[in-house]
Order: sequence, then C-alpha cells, then structure tokens
Amino acid sequence: MASTDVVRTRTGVYHDSVSLMRVSRTASALPGVEVAVVAMATELNLQIASELGFDLPQAGPADLLIALRGESDALEAASAELDGLLAALSAPSLSAGGVGGGAAELPPRTVRAAAREHAADLALVSVPGPHAFAEALDAVEAGLSVMIFSDNVPVEQEVLLKRRAAERGVLVMGPDCGTAVIGGAGLGFANVLRPGPVGLVAASGTGAQQVTCLLDLAGVGVSHVLGVGGRDLSADVGGLSTLRALEALDADPATELIVLISKPPAPQVARAVEEAVARLGTPVVTALLGPGQADLTSVTEAALRALGAPIPTWPSWPAPGTADASPASPSGAGGPGAERNVRGIYSGGTLCVEARLIAGTGEFTDFGDDAYTVGRAHPMIDPTLRLEALAEVPPGDVVLLDVVLGHGSDPDPSARLAPAIAEAVAGGVTAVVALVGSEGDPQGLVAQAGALNAAGAAVFTSNAEAAGYAARVAAGITANTR
Repeated sequence: MASTDVVRTRTGVYHDSVSLMRVSRTASALPGVEVAVVAMATELNLQIASELGFDLPQAGPADLLIALRGESDALEAASAELDGLLAALSAPSLSAGGVGGGAAELPPRTVRAAAREHAADLALVSVPGPHAFAEALDAVEAGLSVMIFSDNVPVEQEVLLKRRAAERGVLVMGPDCGTAVIGGAGLGFANVLRPGPVGLVAASGTGAQQVTCLLDLAGVGVSHVLGVGGRDLSADVGGLSTLRALEALDADPATELIVLISKPPAPQVARAVEEAVARLGTPVVTALLGPGQADLTSVTEAALRALGAPIPTWPSWPAPGTADASPASPSGAGGPGAERNVRGIYSGGTLCVEARLIAGTGEFTDFGDDAYTVGRAHPMIDPTLRLEALAEVPPGDVVLLDVVLGHGSDPDPSARLAPAIAEAVAGGVTAVVALVGSEGDPQGLVAQAGALNAAGAAVFTSNAEAAGYAARVAAGITANTR
C-alpha cells in the first residue's frame, strides 16, 4: 500500500522540545505510521522535515508543525490519537470558579509576567538554544534564579547572564544544565533521592546523578544539587556560578558537606575556587575528573567517610554464566592475551569521560554531546542512535553502556535496550552496563537491572567499577586485581 503524507500547522501553540519529542516518538510507534514529526517550526525542524521528504507550508517558530507519513487508512486514527496527546500537553489551568466555573485562564506571555502572578523564585528555561538567552535574562531581571536546560547557547551569552545574575543576587544554573535538585524537587533529569546533609555543586549532570545515587544507595541523602553548566569552570566563564553556588550551600543550615564535581578547571579558575573553598565554614570534597584524579565512586566513598557513614558494597549483577560481577573478578573474560576492544556507547558526558580514563584504551562516544542532540531528543530519552551503534559492535568486542534512570529519562529503558543487548551478546559481544539510579526511581532500579542482566549484560551501579570490569575483560585478565 502506498504511503500518504499528512502535514498540518497550528499557529500560536507552543510546547517545549522535550515534550514534543516524546509525542513524536509515541506517534511514530502507532499502527501504520512510518514517520512522525511533531515540533515547533524552527528553521532546523523545518529542514529536518524537508529532508524527510515532506511538502511543507509556510510556517515559523511560533507555529506547531505536525507531519505524518504512513498508510492512508491508518493516518486518520493516528491523527486523532496525536490530537489527544497534544491536548494533554495543553491542558489549561481553570479560573478561580473551579471545575466548570469559568473560562480557562490565559497563560502569562513572559517570564516576568509569570513571576508577578505566582510566588516563584526559580525559572526553568527549556527552549532552543538560540532563544534561551532572552528568556533567561527575563528571569534574572525579575529577580529569579534560573536553570537553563537548553544547550547550544553561545558562551558570550552565558557570561553576560551570569554576571547580571551576580549583580541581582541570583543563581544561573547552566546553560546545558541537565540536572538539579532544589529542596527535594528535581528539575530536568532527576533521580528520586532521600533528603540529607550533602549538597552538590556540579558542572556535570550525570556526574551529579552518579554521586547522589550512590549516596542514596548508602543511605545518605542530599539537601540540594546545583548544576552550573559544563563550561562554568572554563577560562571564558570564570566559575561565576560555581562560586555563587558554593556560597549558597555554605549558608544553608541543612548542608553539612559540599561535594564539588567538575572536569579539571582552567588554572586561574581553579585558584579562585580553591580560595573560595578555604573561606567556607562547610567542609568540601572535590571531584575533578581527569588523569590521576579520583573517580566518582571514590569521591562518593570519601564523602561517606567524611560523614562517618559506612561504605557499602555497590550492588552489581553478574552476567549469566559467570561467577561474579565484582570489579575484581571478571569471570569468563577469556584466557590471558585474548585482548579485545572496548566500545563505550554513552548518554552521559561525564560518565563517558570517566569510563575512558579508567579503561585507558578503546573507542568511546558521548551521544549526549551537542553534536548528536541537534534536532533530536537526548539519548537518555531516545536510545535510537545508541541502538544503531550497538548493532555495529563487532563480535568479540566488549561494549560498555550507561543507563540513567530518574524523572525525565526513558520511562522503561530496558524495553528497547535489553533486546538489542541480547542480540549483541548472541553474536559474541560482551555487554557491560553502568546503571545509574536510586531505589525510588520510577523505572525501578532492581527491575531494570534484572531485565538488562537477563539479556546477558553484567550490570553495575558504579560506572567506575563497570569501566574497570570492561577493561579487564577486554584484556583477558581474570585475576582478582582491582
């Protein structure tokens, strides 16, 4: 049966890109649908739809683009289902008259207008990078701290925002801040964490998630997680948000210990941060990922020791048919000299860097990098690119993947990853998974571990231990050495 295209636009309708990407993914899976594009009609999204062969009407960034391709008799039902999904996103608040008591209230048109109407002190900006600066500046000028989830924001705009925020006495988290927890409320990609005495300042989303999830598994909670964006400690930005976040946590009575996570900062920024840390009354554990530096698991253990808390054995699940999945015992790795390649297929940038440093050799790709997320969902939401990469791993190689749980992430990552892992393992690939999550996460930590393990993967809750295990398997080392 020949395919048919249905293309529509809606004027004056806006939804954030993450929500629309989820709708697109759901629509693509409907019976009879071959391709679905549901996105704001930005220049980039119009280009993507055009390259897919859709004949597009005139539209602009303020318009919602809906483009479906599939069997003609299925598209009517798919369109109706799609309308329902979009209606759920658009569900308006009701007027003070209550349910059925009056017309729906018109939403505020600007961040400042919203701040005037609601008692808020924080704004979350999640719009395409070229448009994020104006919205974030509007929030700062309204006296709000702001989390900028958007990526691809020019560094010059980041510096201007953070300098203005310092003048206004507020905090800019980001750009490209994927994770934050403010007083127990998670923003962006966020795990379900118990409250506790540890506050984090993190120039890394998945790095913060790894540390906080390990703390949670050890029974220790967090007060706040303040993301600052991956460029904050660069020479260009100068640690503007890091310094502000350290001061904020130091003044917080609920925070007894601060953990600072970052890739190695620029030397002059490192000195400024060291001087700031020396002035704080709250002790600080610093994690600067790089050659010769401690890994995130070791940093977590240092934080536990500083609190006087016991260090547990981090949960792991051995691959079927092996005796142990501990970092010291890669059973079934093959005989000495049977060297194999390690291929890291990651969704988290810091986790990818950490694994590469520990493994020493191999091919590692961070599919969460800006180069891979233009026009598509983050790989923690949509695993398509990683599944394609996994299918190309040659027999005999060791593949190392991260799976990050929590709100905002794929609601059931093992549903698509486990079959692909099972196929790879059947073809002679050794699979190792770093599963980052807490026991309270909606996906279910143990359930996800069980599904990935049943597919043939060795599963670790410590990315460092997963990387070390993968490296030893690839090298054919079976001795109990760490």
